Amino acid sequence: MLKLAGLAVDIGPTQILRDINLEVPPGTMCGLIGRNGAGKTTLMRAVMGALAMRSGTLSFNGANLGKEAPHRRAHLGIGFMPEDRRLVPALTAEENILLPTWSTGSKDAAARLAWIYELMPEVKAFRARGATELSGGQQKFVAFARALMAGTRLLILDEPSEGIAPVFAQRMVEIMSDLKKKGESVLVAESNDLHIAPLLDRKLVIERGSIVAG
Repeated sequence: MLKLAGLAVDIGPTQILRDINLEVPPGTMCGLIGRNGAGKTTLMRAVMGALAMRSGTLSFNGANLGKEAPHRRAHLGIGFMPEDRRLVPALTAEENILLPTWSTGSKDAAARLAWIYELMPEVKAFRARGATELSGGQQKFVAFARALMAGTRLLILDEPSEGIAPVFAQRMVEIMSDLKKKGESVLVAESNDLHIAPLLDRKLVIERGSIVAG
């Protein structure tokens, strides 16, 4: 489904990613594991079109994703949860979740939202609260739900358990377990695989901008 071949990315004068080869087959949960600064976020931002590639190819379902404008990822069914959440402060939790559908014009947004609330009932409970009224863990859940709203074909999660209380982190794992049972395609980045190892069909280890195992 998602395939990176020979991907190299620079940030300013510094090369961050070097010859990345990675594949996420349909219906699999793949883990990108590496310490802070290893290149996980840079890789995911490159996939989402937020960073330009210096070389290599990026394809999704056989199409050249590298030629698509960044906003087209949502149209293609790719959802992204950034590590730092990036919620819109002026919007409610539910409005933040629905944001991708406002740009794509999705006709099944109500059904998708109902499915998300069934998967994450805690989010439904605070859906009417403003984004700034939520705790850090609750904001992570909203960012996760927003990614699910767009990610009808592929879900990309950047350190979903980072910086939140253990109870929230454990709940994240439970939600990912439910997604695995449903056969969702997921690429998840974490600093270690301590909690998600049993869920992974594939584990890729990244160090200093290169895949060293997996």
